[in-house]
Amino acid sequence: MYDFGMRLRKLREDKKLTQIQVAKRLNLHKSSIYGYENNIRTPSLEVLSQLALFYGVTTDYLLGHENRRIICVDGLTERQMEIINILLLEFKQGKA
Repeated sequence: MYDFGMRLRKLREDKKLTQIQVAKRLNLHKSSIYGYENNIRTPSLEVLSQLALFYGVTTDYLLGHENRRIICVDGLTERQMEIINILLLEFKQGKA
């Protein structure tokens, strides 16, 4: 069974952040982050979007509709994008 709070906590822990640090960066109260991670509170659509952007995932990922994560490539040069595409192709083909 899908657990929203567990997914949110895992994302935070993967970034090695505390609930307080996340709350400060998103301009929320620590109790809100605690509530979301323990399935006591449900974030508003606005906060859900903020969380997705902050963690670099889609809202569908946060909600358990998909299990794919995304990689933000904003600000990369065309050459850097080419390199990433080559790496992705290599990984998908099992060559790397």
